Amino acid sequence: MSLIDTLKGLVGKGKAAAAENPEKVEQAVDKAGTFIDEKTGHKYSDKIEKGKEAAKNAIPGEGEPETPPPPAPEPPAQP
Repeated sequence: MSLIDTLKGLVGKGKAAAAENPEKVEQAVDKAGTFIDEKTGHKYSDKIEKGKEAAKNAIPGEGEPETPPPPAPEPPAQP
C-alpha cells in the first residue's frame, strides 16, 4: 500500500466521522475560527468567516451521499 492510498483512506475515515457528527464538526470549526480571529486581532475576520463557511460546506450531512472529487487533470504529454 502506497502513501497516497494510506492518505486517501485517512481522508475517507475523516469524512465518514464528520458525516456522522456534523454538529460537532461545525462547533469545532466555529471555535477554531473564533480563536484565530482573536489571535489575529480581528484583522482578517472576513477571510476567516469565508474559510469557516467553506469548511462547513465541505462537511457531508448525515445520510447525504458523498460526491467524489473531480478527477485529476492529465499531465501534459512529453515529446
